[in-house]
Amino acid sequence: MARPAATAITFELDPGQLDLEKWRDASSPGTGLLVLAGAVVEYARVYDRITAELLGRGDVIQPRDEEQRDAFVSCELIWRALEPVRFAILDVAFADRVRTFPQIGDELLRRVERRARDLEVVRAIAAQPRLDVRLVLLLWHLAPRWGRVEPGGIRLPLPLTHELLGRMVGAERPSVTHALGRLAAAGLVSEDSGGRHLHGTLEEHLGTLTGRSPDQGEKAHVSTGGQSAQ
Repeated sequence: MARPAATAITFELDPGQLDLEKWRDASSPGTGLLVLAGAVVEYARVYDRITAELLGRGDVIQPRDEEQRDAFVSCELIWRALEPVRFAILDVAFADRVRTFPQIGDELLRRVERRARDLEVVRAIAAQPRLDVRLVLLLWHLAPRWGRVEPGGIRLPLPLTHELLGRMVGAERPSVTHALGRLAAAGLVSEDSGGRHLHGTLEEHLGTLTGRSPDQGEKAHVSTGGQSAQ
């Protein structure tokens, strides 16, 4: 019975810059826009710096909330589709239809939480001091969701430009280009018309770059009001 109630208006957009504001407004005061297919980059511009987040099937782009807008630091959001993308509008009418099916709301909440956790991982990756390690960790972080297994490794069939990767890990494009060149020379990552290829395993990559496997990294000490927790 939940499936008929969970129907929603959908729309498709071509690759390139997207004007999602009118669609986000159309979903308010509902849940927002649900990505059904395709790959979308959400850019956030604060002052003179831009970060990027890769979104795909199952991710939710929530409506604008003027009450939560930062009173001092402005943030401009820009969206670009890397490939044809399809959205569902989860507006207030959708919310009314599924109100008697709490499992649908629970699933949407899990997807919002998944996006938040993913942002936490990428933020921690961007905090790594070495750019080559940042790039390796980011690419392997994207692999389970976006990658395709092939002999000897994984292929990421996405147009991940050097500029986009830089936006995701907090680096300038020329530095990313040089770092990817070093990774290619080491036989770890290569690129062709089919996408980017990860050769071997994450453990092998980190071992080559740092001499340590993922579980051998130093544990961070977090300040907790004058005491440190390991």
